[in-house]
Amino acid sequence: MSVDRDDRDLEAELASDAAGQRGIPFDAICTGCQRTRVKRAQPEDVGQHPQIDPMSLDASECTSFKHVCHRCQKATFWNPLAVLSGLSASEDGGDDDT
Repeated sequence: MSVDRDDRDLEAELASDAAGQRGIPFDAICTGCQRTRVKRAQPEDVGQHPQIDPMSLDASECTSFKHVCHRCQKATFWNPLAVLSGLSASEDGGDDDT
C-alpha cells in the first residue's frame, strides 16, 4: 500500500532514481522551483550525527541539503519538510546488497 501526501505516491517517488540511492528519505522542497519531492540525504548532509536514529529525527532540526532537481535540471538546495521514517522502515525488509 502506498503512502499518499497531497495525492502523491511517496513510495513510488522513493523508488525512483531521482530520490537518490542512499540515505534517510525526506519530503523536501526545491529552493529553485518550489517542487516538493521525496529525496534521500545522509544524516551528515542535513547537519545531524551519522549514527542518528531516523525515527527520532525531526525535519525542523535538519539543514538544507544539495540534491539534483530534475525540473531545474541542476543540483539545488532542498529544504526538508518531513522525515519519512515510515517509508524508511518499510524498506528494511526489502532488498539487501548482500
